[in-house]
Amino acid sequence: MKVSLSFERSFSKDVAIMVDVLRASTTITVALEKIPNIIPTLEIEEALAIAPEHQAFLAGERGGATIEGFDVGNSPLEIQNLRGETLIITTSNGTRILEGIRGRALIGSFINAQAVAEKARKIATSHIEVVMAGVRGKFAIEDFLGAGEIISHLRDQELDEMAQSACMAIQNPQLVDQAVTNSRSARNLRKLGFGEDVDFCLQRDKSHLVPEFKDGLIRILE
Repeated sequence: MKVSLSFERSFSKDVAIMVDVLRASTTITVALEKIPNIIPTLEIEEALAIAPEHQAFLAGERGGATIEGFDVGNSPLEIQNLRGETLIITTSNGTRILEGIRGRALIGSFINAQAVAEKARKIATSHIEVVMAGVRGKFAIEDFLGAGEIISHLRDQELDEMAQSACMAIQNPQLVDQAVTNSRSARNLRKLGFGEDVDFCLQRDKSHLVPEFKDGLIRILE
């Protein structure tokens, strides 16, 4: 099995894992514990327009800040307070990446790294791609390290050089935590009052859930 790591754009027609550690991947995984259907949208206007027909909660951010009029931001801690049938989420980076995945689209982060790696291995036929979301087109160290955490559970496969690098980069968990905590994204979140979200997103294998994006909807992949 070939395992590759890419940034922003997805190339695989087999299985791709989108990684947006701070915070879309983590928030979506946590939300699925209580909300079975999640609809990601690219635009705020689209989220607002379709919410009434789905009787859905609204979650989202731009630049890390909660969108005015939404029930919650893109926060794994805030999302735990919601319970219902449908959530609509729009984020700066993660939802855009999902739309560009051509194969089966899974969602991973530190909190479900082992689970998503094992599920990807099970359903892939020849190629597992891990896609770093980044931040507005720029490399984000937290996504590189989150990808490495996932790839570390696939190290017995054929890793390309980027995947090998990410896997090697996470060998010291303490240094990983320091790097993510001091990242540009984390500093911005602390400035906005979401410092606890950063700590939450760094928890390893807290969840066994694997989100899958299919036909415009995110659900748990059984």
